[in-house]
Amino acid sequence: MRNIRLIARLDIKAPNLVKGIQLEGLRKLGDPQQYALRYYTEGIDEIFYLDIVASLYDRNSLTEIIDKTTRNVFVPITVGGGLRSIEDVSQVLRCGADKVSINTAAIKNPNVITSVARRFGNQCMVLSIEAKKKIDHWEAYYDNGREPSGLNVVDWAIEGEKRGAGEIILTSVDQEGTGRGFDTDLVDAVTSSVDIPVVASGGMGQLDHLFDVITKGRADAVAMANVLHHKKLSLHEIRRYCIDNGWPVRHPTKIQQND
Repeated sequence: MRNIRLIARLDIKAPNLVKGIQLEGLRKLGDPQQYALRYYTEGIDEIFYLDIVASLYDRNSLTEIIDKTTRNVFVPITVGGGLRSIEDVSQVLRCGADKVSINTAAIKNPNVITSVARRFGNQCMVLSIEAKKKIDHWEAYYDNGREPSGLNVVDWAIEGEKRGAGEIILTSVDQEGTGRGFDTDLVDAVTSSVDIPVVASGGMGQLDHLFDVITKGRADAVAMANVLHHKKLSLHEIRRYCIDNGWPVRHPTKIQQND
């Protein structure tokens, strides 16, 4: 049975951690590095940093945050937002990121997926898909859920895998920040169509939501934001719930804190 990865998603509008509902109405929460350190000490599996206005301004401002975070946080870090070229990807990897998440640039130029995968490896190239429900399908959006692409999400996921993506971060814009649960049908539609890992993002609000997205959606990992940021659930509770349901999760080693 596959391991279920627990991922903390941190949306950044430099220099602050922010959170909204359906990617809108953003509220400042504080210093993202402090949140990342807290999640690390509590045993998170991975950190996902996303500069949510980077594509709008054609830049990524996370390099300093990543550099400082990796001095104290020793779990894989994925970075997304405003990455358009091999040079952009190289820069964030040099700062300590392990993987990059690309959405807008991939939609505008799908060859970016192949270029990044060939240069840095498939495991480094994560395709970010922001999905909105239509009548009979889901459409992929970009620029942090602001712009429609006209692409069918399932078709785009299949193409992304063929072009070299090693993983997909799949965000339901409709559910994001609501705490009403994941769009399980969306997750299932994508996991049924690709062979690479799929990270479900958008909607986590209570433990039962994990059951649905893992058993029905067959997600390989879950990305969480509000539920962690506002301490609605602890990582201990989430991990224990997974174990009680027979889903393998990492057992973190005890981290020694300096006085």
